[in-house]
Amino acid sequence: MSAAEVLRSRIAAHGPIPFSQFMDVALYEPKVGFYERGGRAGTRKGDFLTSVEVGPLFGAVIARYLDSEWERLGSSDPFVVVEVGAGVGTLARAVRLAEPQCAPALRYVLVERSAAQRALHTRAVPLEPADSVLGVVNLDNDELAEPEAGQGPLWCSLGEMPGGEYDGVVLANELLDNLAFDIVQRTHTGWSSVGVGMQGDQFVEVLVPLDDFDVSTSRNVAVGSRLPIQHGAARWLKDAARTLRSGSVVAFDYGDSADELAARGMDSWLRTYKSGGNGVGPLDVVGDQDITADIDLTSLASSMPGAEITTQNDWLRRHGIEQLVEEGRV
Repeated sequence: MSAAEVLRSRIAAHGPIPFSQFMDVALYEPKVGFYERGGRAGTRKGDFLTSVEVGPLFGAVIARYLDSEWERLGSSDPFVVVEVGAGVGTLARAVRLAEPQCAPALRYVLVERSAAQRALHTRAVPLEPADSVLGVVNLDNDELAEPEAGQGPLWCSLGEMPGGEYDGVVLANELLDNLAFDIVQRTHTGWSSVGVGMQGDQFVEVLVPLDDFDVSTSRNVAVGSRLPIQHGAARWLKDAARTLRSGSVVAFDYGDSADELAARGMDSWLRTYKSGGNGVGPLDVVGDQDITADIDLTSLASSMPGAEITTQNDWLRRHGIEQLVEEGRV
């Protein structure tokens, strides 16, 4: 059964579904979703310095940041870094090659939902069993025994966030834009959800009026404007914070304020990628292309005060990438 067939069956049984459900099946449905079949994030448009794929600078900035957080936390050992949405492990490899000062304390966890991409982590870093990296669970009381200090760097790979609480950093690079989101449209009478239904064998948009719905950060957007509603990203931020006993949550991605997203239009902030280039409409070639959206920085920042949620470009500049570029020119 293909992703399209899974969706047709659900719509036939239950009627139009929210866009978030459509996207989740298209990308992550076991065996048939885009990422489950070996798909990878496509080429993203943006400043070349923000791409982890182009060279060691990205990893060097991350390593420098991890060292500063490690020192801020009193050089804790173990120092746990959880990278969520690790893909094939490119960022983890870049951090390893940068040889951060925190390496003897470092326990690095690559979290990737896609089994197909997780299988490639062994090519990026030397993996150890998770219990060797994070500690052994005591089955009698379900507690996590602290691992022995001074054994890092150690790396492990998981399909979901690790249990327990740690001192360290939860890191997400280009994750939030791939978490399933809903779409709303401003109407003359309020807001409607943009759902997905069927017309013959084709997926089509279906507007479903929403009662008592308000986007507080963008009440004055024009009728017809659309916004992504990223409940999945907001939930992820809260889950990430619960993973930490002390430390920081950092998520950087492509994004804008709610008002700017509304003004730009959905054709600007919602994109698809196929075979390394631009894809087609989000309701087409289901399971054969990536679906992504710029994140609503305004709403997500207000949903999780204390987390660092920003664009890649701003974060990299704030944490010294221009200095590293200049040093490389000497």
